Amino acid sequence: MASSPQSSKFFPSQESSEDCKERQLYPRTYKIHDSQQMVWVLTGNSLTAVPARNNVKPVSLSLIACRDTEFQDTEKGNLVILGIESQSLCLFCAENGGTPTLQLKNVDIMEMYSDNKVQKAFLFYHSKEGSTSAFQSVSYPGWFIATSSTARQAIILTQQRGEAHNTNFYLEPED
Repeated sequence: MASSPQSSKFFPSQESSEDCKERQLYPRTYKIHDSQQMVWVLTGNSLTAVPARNNVKPVSLSLIACRDTEFQDTEKGNLVILGIESQSLCLFCAENGGTPTLQLKNVDIMEMYSDNKVQKAFLFYHSKEGSTSAFQSVSYPGWFIATSSTARQAIILTQQRGEAHNTNFYLEPED
């Protein structure tokens, strides 16, 4: 079986995605950080980025492939649902004051995965860029999950890649 350019240990090639999706009994979990060693932490009901330290308890990112292929676009990456492990929280995109924002919603990632028709706001394109991963909103094309270089700032969506915000993340498998 041929492997697509997007194939890696983080997600399967497109040709084998159907087999893999049928076998996913639980999401894959990852430690996540950016190039400045900022990790994601849960602050109330939002995500913020803080420097990795011994006294910091970062969240683990849950990632599972979306079985609904309506929005599939292999050039942008694999279609995934993102959540926070053990929290019944999923990441989603919504407009706030006319600007796309990243938010958390109290919903179990496996419930989302089980739905035959997943709401577009909960979907992201996961692309591999060198040794890093990027997450683009399906609802807002061209908007990517990003962290600020300043500590304790909210994790946001941005269109300005590689400027004031980091849009590429290192994922370390936990499972």
